[in-house]
Amino acid sequence: METPMGRVPEDVPGDLTKIRIENSRLSELPPGSFSGVPALEFLWLNFNDIALMSVDSLRGLANLTELRLQGNKLSSVPWTAFRDTPSLKILDLKHNRLDVLPEHALGHLPGLTYFDVSFNRLSVVSRDVFLNWPLYRATEKAWGKEGVVSNVVLALHDNPWLCDCRLKGFVEFVRAVSPPLLLMNSYLTCSGPGPKAGRFFHEIQLKTCSKPVASAPRTNITLPPGAKLTLTCLVKARPDPTIHWTYSLKIIRGFSVTEAHVDEETVRSQLEIPSLQPADRGSYTCAANNFIGNSSATIGVDVRLDNSSGPVPVVSSPSADENVAIDVRIAKQTVYGVTLEWYASTADPADTWFTIHFGKYDSAKKETIYIGPGINSYSVSDLLPVTKYEVCVTLKNRSPRAGQCIVFVTGSDVSALEQRERLIHVVVIVCAMALAVPAGMYACTTEARFRCPACCSSLCRKRRMHSEELQERQGTFDSLQAASDEGLCRDMAEEGKTRRRSEDKSRGGGAAQLY
Repeated sequence: METPMGRVPEDVPGDLTKIRIENSRLSELPPGSFSGVPALEFLWLNFNDIALMSVDSLRGLANLTELRLQGNKLSSVPWTAFRDTPSLKILDLKHNRLDVLPEHALGHLPGLTYFDVSFNRLSVVSRDVFLNWPLYRATEKAWGKEGVVSNVVLALHDNPWLCDCRLKGFVEFVRAVSPPLLLMNSYLTCSGPGPKAGRFFHEIQLKTCSKPVASAPRTNITLPPGAKLTLTCLVKARPDPTIHWTYSLKIIRGFSVTEAHVDEETVRSQLEIPSLQPADRGSYTCAANNFIGNSSATIGVDVRLDNSSGPVPVVSSPSADENVAIDVRIAKQTVYGVTLEWYASTADPADTWFTIHFGKYDSAKKETIYIGPGINSYSVSDLLPVTKYEVCVTLKNRSPRAGQCIVFVTGSDVSALEQRERLIHVVVIVCAMALAVPAGMYACTTEARFRCPACCSSLCRKRRMHSEELQERQGTFDSLQAASDEGLCRDMAEEGKTRRRSEDKSRGGGAAQLY
């Protein structure tokens, strides 16, 4: 008692029938903790710090009749461990952190007559836990026979029971309990949800669970640009569903979503778009699910210009925005992806929207990501090795055209070291890294095999002229350094040597190439 031993002693005499180790800071019960004490009948390990119990921790204890683990830190119990204790009659687990009782938890405890899981964190339990209990499956008539156990005690109180449809079977089981099965405290209390909090089991009526049914009061909405828009979705379900909004197969992250209960079975979810923009056009889906099933409702959103009620075209007509240059760079590379950054000199950057088109180079359909005002970076993860990708950045909701995209190839994963350090290692010595509309964007790299050195040399000269214009911009990226350009162009004079060096590196397959 109160001896800070920290672990189960190894020199326990083998003929002991009772062991009591309490307040001794035990933290776990490893396999075969007491296997050297086969005569053990009573094991008390109360008020320790036991958080881990092995599936073989009770091995060799066929004579154990009483196990007390009150006041520990168990969040789960390996219930199959009780296959080694067929004689167990008392199991005390109160004041732990258990939040789950599996349906077959008591299946290996045929002789259990006292089971205490009070003061834990159980919120939902199936009545099948007790229907699968061998002792409970015996009829009351069999229990009443002479020589058969007369009283079986359950302690289930002081848990945060969530009284929704999932607890219906358990509540009915508790109401039907009668001798010789006894509840230590029959006044079990709900902790929620909502109006059921604080009520006793015998005061509530629970309904059967049902899958969600989602609906929208308005399924087609058209508003002018800049308008505030609130999309509403009503979901009826038991129990409460998980609700999320999607747009163009992407989970929406930039808009505010709120939820509130309309009544006991209906949840209202609202997505708020503070300032509607042309890029917000499309179908918004409210998807709801619970463990029974799922449902969804779709709302179409359109944006009109001035007093016109017609939809905004996907590709806008030519405007001053088309002459805005967008400087793009790959700002960061990791084993799994890249981070793009861009700069656009627009009249009102705070209200400028961008669209990213990303996917495999040879794929006709690219993923479309809408980037809101004030954002100039985006990260792409989970890229595949030895794969050519294309990424385009356009203003607002325009479709990309020739010369508006960066194409890069991820490296080969020929070795673990290369996979860790250089899978997406993009070596950029840029000839021209400006993504302009309608001008094109070109990039070269020392690790690419130049098929046309003269072409790249020509691009370098163009880059020098273009760099004078870019120097006046405060937002020019660090990766567009003049030294890098000069180094590449200087290497053009040594074409043969550079080509041999680049070919040797290309055979290594470790670097991504930029086209």
